[in-house]
Amino acid sequence: MNDGDHVVEEATLVHRARNGDPDAFRELVERSMKFVYRLAYDLTGNRQDAEDLSQEVFLKAHRSLPSFRGTSKWTTWLYRITVNAGIDARKMKKHIVTEYDDDSMAGGSGQSRPNAPDRIADAAMIQAKIEHALSGLSPNERSVFVLRHYHDLPLRQIAEILDVAEGTVKSHLFRAVQRLQKDLAMFRKEYGLEEA
Repeated sequence: MNDGDHVVEEATLVHRARNGDPDAFRELVERSMKFVYRLAYDLTGNRQDAEDLSQEVFLKAHRSLPSFRGTSKWTTWLYRITVNAGIDARKMKKHIVTEYDDDSMAGGSGQSRPNAPDRIADAAMIQAKIEHALSGLSPNERSVFVLRHYHDLPLRQIAEILDVAEGTVKSHLFRAVQRLQKDLAMFRKEYGLEEA
Protein backbone atom coordinates (compact mmCIF):
# COMPACT_ATOMS: atom_id res chain seq x y z
CA MET A 1 0.00 0.00 0.00
CA ASN A 2 2.97 2.32 0.48
CA ASP A 3 3.32 2.45 -3.33
CA GLY A 4 -0.33 3.45 -3.64
CA ASP A 5 0.17 6.22 -1.09
CA HIS A 6 3.03 7.77 -3.07
CA VAL A 7 1.72 7.24 -6.58
CA VAL A 8 0.02 10.35 -7.82
CA GLU A 9 -1.89 10.18 -11.07
CA GLU A 10 -0.14 11.74 -14.04
CA ALA A 11 -3.15 13.91 -14.88
CA THR A 12 -3.19 15.31 -11.35
CA LEU A 13 0.52 16.11 -11.52
CA VAL A 14 0.08 17.81 -14.88
CA HIS A 15 -2.84 19.85 -13.55
CA ARG A 16 -0.82 20.92 -10.49
CA ALA A 17 2.25 21.72 -12.62
CA ARG A 18 0.15 23.83 -15.01
CA ASN A 19 -1.06 25.78 -11.98
CA GLY A 20 2.52 26.60 -10.99
CA ASP A 21 3.37 23.80 -8.55
CA PRO A 22 7.15 23.27 -8.98
CA ASP A 23 7.09 20.00 -6.99
CA ALA A 24 4.55 18.51 -9.39
CA PHE A 25 6.66 19.47 -12.40
CA ARG A 26 9.78 18.07 -10.72
CA GLU A 27 7.93 14.78 -10.15
CA LEU A 28 6.87 14.66 -13.82
CA VAL A 29 10.48 15.27 -14.89
CA GLU A 30 11.80 12.55 -12.59
CA ARG A 31 9.26 10.06 -13.94
CA SER A 32 10.10 10.94 -17.54
CA MET A 33 13.85 11.55 -17.40
CA LYS A 34 14.97 8.03 -18.36
CA PHE A 35 12.77 7.57 -21.41
CA VAL A 36 13.45 11.11 -22.68
CA TYR A 37 17.20 10.57 -22.39
CA ARG A 38 16.98 7.17 -24.08
CA LEU A 39 14.97 8.60 -26.97
CA ALA A 40 17.32 11.59 -27.22
CA TYR A 41 20.29 9.20 -27.34
CA ASP A 42 18.66 7.11 -30.04
CA LEU A 43 17.95 10.24 -32.07
CA THR A 44 21.39 11.84 -31.68
CA GLY A 45 23.73 8.87 -31.37
CA ASN A 46 25.93 10.18 -28.57
CA ARG A 47 25.81 10.93 -24.87
CA GLN A 48 26.64 14.66 -24.86
CA ASP A 49 24.06 15.55 -27.50
CA ALA A 50 21.49 13.37 -25.73
CA GLU A 51 22.10 15.17 -22.43
CA ASP A 52 21.82 18.57 -24.13
CA LEU A 53 18.68 17.53 -25.98
CA SER A 54 17.08 16.13 -22.80
CA GLN A 55 17.66 19.42 -20.98
CA GLU A 56 16.20 21.33 -23.91
CA VAL A 57 13.14 19.05 -23.94
CA PHE A 58 12.34 19.71 -20.28
CA LEU A 59 12.91 23.45 -20.69
CA LYS A 60 10.53 23.47 -23.67
CA ALA A 61 8.02 21.35 -21.74
CA HIS A 62 8.14 23.76 -18.81
CA ARG A 63 7.68 26.80 -21.08
CA SER A 64 4.88 25.13 -23.04
CA LEU A 65 3.08 23.61 -20.05
CA PRO A 66 0.35 26.28 -19.98
CA SER A 67 -0.60 25.37 -23.56
CA PHE A 68 -0.67 21.60 -22.88
CA ARG A 69 -4.38 20.78 -23.13
CA GLY A 70 -4.07 17.23 -21.86
CA THR A 71 -5.80 15.71 -24.90
CA SER A 72 -2.84 13.35 -25.22
CA LYS A 73 -0.85 11.67 -22.48
CA TRP A 74 2.06 13.51 -20.87
CA THR A 75 4.48 10.91 -22.26
CA THR A 76 3.09 11.26 -25.80
CA TRP A 77 3.50 15.03 -25.54
CA LEU A 78 7.10 14.61 -24.34
CA TYR A 79 7.82 12.17 -27.17
CA ARG A 80 6.60 14.84 -29.60
CA ILE A 81 8.75 17.56 -28.02
CA THR A 82 11.80 15.27 -27.99
CA VAL A 83 11.39 14.19 -31.61
CA ASN A 84 10.82 17.76 -32.80
CA ALA A 85 13.83 19.01 -30.82
CA GLY A 86 15.91 16.15 -32.23
CA ILE A 87 14.84 16.98 -35.79
CA ASP A 88 15.69 20.65 -35.23
CA ALA A 89 19.09 19.74 -33.78
CA ARG A 90 19.91 17.47 -36.72
CA LYS A 91 18.93 20.16 -39.20
CA MET A 92 21.25 22.64 -37.50
CA LYS A 93 24.12 20.19 -37.23
CA LYS A 94 25.90 19.78 -40.55
CA HIS A 95 27.43 16.40 -39.75
CA ILE A 96 27.32 13.80 -37.04
CA VAL A 97 30.55 12.55 -35.53
CA THR A 98 30.39 8.92 -34.51
CA GLU A 99 31.97 8.30 -31.15
CA TYR A 100 34.00 5.17 -30.59
CA ASP A 101 34.06 5.24 -26.80
CA ASP A 102 31.67 3.57 -24.40
CA ASP A 103 28.82 5.67 -25.85
CA SER A 104 28.55 3.08 -28.58
CA MET A 105 27.32 0.61 -26.00
CA ALA A 106 24.68 2.91 -24.49
CA GLY A 107 21.08 3.13 -25.57
CA GLY A 108 20.91 -0.45 -26.74
CA SER A 109 19.55 -3.51 -25.04
CA GLY A 110 21.52 -2.86 -21.86
CA GLN A 111 23.28 -6.22 -22.14
CA SER A 112 26.78 -4.86 -22.58
CA ARG A 113 28.58 -7.45 -20.49
CA PRO A 114 32.07 -7.65 -21.97
CA ASN A 115 33.56 -11.13 -22.15
CA ALA A 116 36.58 -10.35 -24.29
CA PRO A 117 38.18 -7.22 -25.73
CA ASP A 118 37.54 -8.46 -29.29
CA ARG A 119 33.82 -8.75 -28.64
CA ILE A 120 33.75 -5.20 -27.24
CA ALA A 121 35.59 -3.90 -30.30
CA ASP A 122 33.27 -5.82 -32.66
CA ALA A 123 30.17 -4.55 -30.85
CA ALA A 124 31.49 -0.98 -30.96
CA MET A 125 32.24 -1.28 -34.67
CA ILE A 126 28.81 -2.74 -35.42
CA GLN A 127 27.12 0.01 -33.40
CA ALA A 128 29.21 2.64 -35.20
CA LYS A 129 28.19 1.22 -38.61
CA ILE A 130 24.52 1.21 -37.59
CA GLU A 131 24.80 4.77 -36.26
CA HIS A 132 26.48 5.87 -39.49
CA ALA A 133 23.66 4.29 -41.51
CA LEU A 134 21.04 5.94 -39.26
CA SER A 135 22.73 9.31 -39.71
CA GLY A 136 22.08 9.01 -43.45
CA LEU A 137 18.30 8.94 -42.92
CA SER A 138 16.22 12.08 -43.08
CA PRO A 139 15.24 13.42 -39.63
CA ASN A 140 11.66 12.17 -40.09
CA GLU A 141 12.78 8.71 -41.26
CA ARG A 142 15.16 8.35 -38.34
CA SER A 143 12.53 9.51 -35.86
CA VAL A 144 9.97 7.01 -37.14
CA PHE A 145 12.53 4.18 -37.25
CA VAL A 146 13.75 4.90 -33.70
CA LEU A 147 10.25 5.19 -32.25
CA ARG A 148 9.12 1.97 -33.93
CA HIS A 149 12.17 -0.28 -33.59
CA TYR A 150 14.00 1.08 -30.53
CA HIS A 151 10.96 2.09 -28.47
CA ASP A 152 8.40 -0.41 -29.78
CA LEU A 153 5.69 2.20 -30.24
CA PRO A 154 2.68 1.29 -32.39
CA LEU A 155 2.29 3.13 -35.70
CA ARG A 156 -0.84 4.90 -34.46
CA GLN A 157 1.02 6.41 -31.49
CA ILE A 158 3.96 7.45 -33.70
CA ALA A 159 1.49 9.20 -36.00
CA GLU A 160 0.03 11.01 -32.97
CA ILE A 161 3.50 12.01 -31.73
CA LEU A 162 4.57 13.34 -35.13
CA ASP A 163 1.12 14.79 -35.85
CA VAL A 164 0.94 13.07 -39.25
CA ALA A 165 -1.26 10.42 -40.86
CA GLU A 166 -0.51 6.79 -40.10
CA GLY A 167 0.13 6.25 -43.82
CA THR A 168 2.89 8.87 -43.68
CA VAL A 169 4.49 7.00 -40.78
CA LYS A 170 4.37 3.76 -42.79
CA SER A 171 5.94 5.51 -45.76
CA HIS A 172 8.78 6.99 -43.65
CA LEU A 173 9.35 3.62 -42.00
CA PHE A 174 9.44 1.77 -45.32
CA ARG A 175 11.96 4.24 -46.78
CA ALA A 176 14.10 4.10 -43.61
CA VAL A 177 14.24 0.29 -43.65
CA GLN A 178 15.04 0.24 -47.39
CA ARG A 179 17.88 2.75 -46.96
CA LEU A 180 19.29 0.97 -43.90
CA GLN A 181 19.23 -2.38 -45.68
CA LYS A 182 21.08 -0.85 -48.61
CA ASP A 183 23.61 0.99 -46.45
CA LEU A 184 24.31 -2.05 -44.28
CA ALA A 185 24.39 -4.62 -47.13
CA MET A 186 28.13 -4.18 -47.75
CA PHE A 187 28.81 -4.43 -44.02
CA ARG A 188 26.78 -7.66 -43.75
CA LYS A 189 28.70 -9.15 -46.66
CA GLU A 190 32.06 -8.07 -45.22
CA TYR A 191 31.34 -9.80 -41.91
CA GLY A 192 29.66 -12.86 -43.38
CA LEU A 193 26.27 -11.88 -42.04
CA GLU A 194 24.52 -12.47 -45.36
CA GLU A 195 21.92 -15.21 -45.25
CA ALA A 196 22.87 -18.27 -47.27
